[in-house]
Formats: sequence, structure tokens, C-alpha cells
Amino acid sequence: MKIVITDASTVTSGDISFDVFNRFGKVEIYELTNEEELKERIKDADILLCNKTQITREALGYAQKLRYIGLFATGFNNIDLEAAGEKGITVCNVPDYSAEAVAQHTFALILSLACRTSDYNKTVKQGDWVKSRTFSYFPIPLFELSGKTIGLVGLGSIGSRVADIALAFGMKVLVYKRSKTEDNRVEQVSFEELLRRSDIVSLHCPLNKESDTLMNRHSFEKMKERAVFINTARGGLVDEEALRDALVSGKLMGAGLDVLRKEPMDENCPLLNVDNCIITPHIAWASLETRKRLMGVVEKNIESFLSGSPVNTVN
Repeated sequence: MKIVITDASTVTSGDISFDVFNRFGKVEIYELTNEEELKERIKDADILLCNKTQITREALGYAQKLRYIGLFATGFNNIDLEAAGEKGITVCNVPDYSAEAVAQHTFALILSLACRTSDYNKTVKQGDWVKSRTFSYFPIPLFELSGKTIGLVGLGSIGSRVADIALAFGMKVLVYKRSKTEDNRVEQVSFEELLRRSDIVSLHCPLNKESDTLMNRHSFEKMKERAVFINTARGGLVDEEALRDALVSGKLMGAGLDVLRKEPMDENCPLLNVDNCIITPHIAWASLETRKRLMGVVEKNIESFLSGSPVNTVN
């Protein structure tokens, strides 16, 4: 059996081994794979493992033996599921593996905007505290989380963990999701009400046709004055021009983003040099512990598929 890994460098920097897959067959590992390279690399593969490689209908047309695609991810919008289904290819993802890490990173962004630790560290290193006449100086505004309202768009495993942390900070939690929530600690509201009432809006929903550019100019206009916006979900959920305008105009106090519409970041990204926008390079999921957990689930997914009882299927 031939197993092809198309984008190994998106999963490990050398700190995690792919040797666990050797027991299933011969493993070919590629750091990254472009569209043309993919056609050649998967033509005789039985199993394809990938993270963000675009697996299109055209590419699948070259895969004569392929019967299984395993994702190093929860999201699967990079796979043409319809085409895979037509060819009898099972596609499996890894749900829930990153909930702790992404929830932690969500609050790292929130706390960065609330406590301004990076900004104050910068002023101290510039010598401002040395020159201060008083023991404490606070020209950069700060705010407490206790008593604030956070609105969560989505309440899956990550959103639920974010709710746990928010409640521990003494925050009120509003939730917008399509199905009824059984969590009586939170208040379920419409999307419009969540925007209107929340001091912080945080996205934790998948990217699909319905949610594409969910946060657009009209959405930002409906948010509270001087609210905070957080996105650790998917960049395609946000109109970046509209977000830039909301930040520059002062409508929003600040934003914290771990994802963008185009990744890696485009040099012309409208958010690149916006002072009140913190951007991290899609790393919320990338702690070592999280990636080790990810590898373990991918291994078990293959094992289950080969035993005839696939789990975590998405098609």
C-alpha cells in the first residue's frame, strides 16, 4: 500500500515524526505540493494524507488507486467531497483535537487587547518607565473582562471551551448557532442580537457557502461602538476591507486574528499595518501537544478505515 503525505511542513518542523504510518505501507513524504506536482504524486497512491493541499476534481481524476483521504485538520473545505464520493474515496477529518489550544489562543488575543501587555512591554524597553515620575503610568487604555459580554458565533468543541474560560472570567456569554443549545450557562440569541449586545464577538464556526463573508460591512456596523472582534476560525468568514474600515474609523476598539482570507498573508492585505489589529500566522492549533494529538487521531482513522469501520468521515 502506498501512502502519500503532500504537505508535511504544515504539520511538523521536525519535532514530530511520520513513522507511525509506516506500519500501513510505504510512505512518501513531500514538504509541500503544488497543483501540477499533485497529479503525479497521487496517481498510484492508495492513501493520501494532507492538511491544506487543494484536492480538486481535476486532481482526483489522476488518482486511479486512491481510496482514502485523511486530513491533518478539522476543516475540509480544501477537498472536493462530491468528486471524492463519486470515485468511492472515503474522506476523514480530525474533529475536536485543537479545542484546548484554539480556546487558549482566543483568550491570548482577547487579553492582549484588554491588558496591552505587548504595547506596555515596548514602552518599558524604550525607557519610558525609567523616565516616569510615578511608580505606574497608564497612557494606553486597559479594560477588565469581568462583567463584559462575549458573543460566540458557533458553539462546537472550541466555542464551548471558550465559553468555559469566559465564564471563569465573570463574563456573560451569548451564543448564535443554528441548532438549539443545551448549555444553560449561555444565552442563545439571533446573529443580529449577538452583534448588537456583545462587547467582544468571537468566531468559532466553519466556513461554508452560508457563512462565507458572514462578517461584512453591515455586520460590523451592527456591532457595539468600541467593541472587539476575534477570529480564530477561518479567514473567509470576514470581509477584510470592511474590518479595516471599522478599525481605522474607531467603530471597533480592536481586533485579534489568527486567520486571513489568503494564507500566507498577501503583501497587499488591507489589515497588514492597522495598529489596533493583532495578527498571528494561523498558529492557534499549532502547540506541540496539539499536533501530537492530531497525529494519533490520523493514525487511528486509517486503522479504522482499513478494518472496514471508518470513523470521522465527512462524505
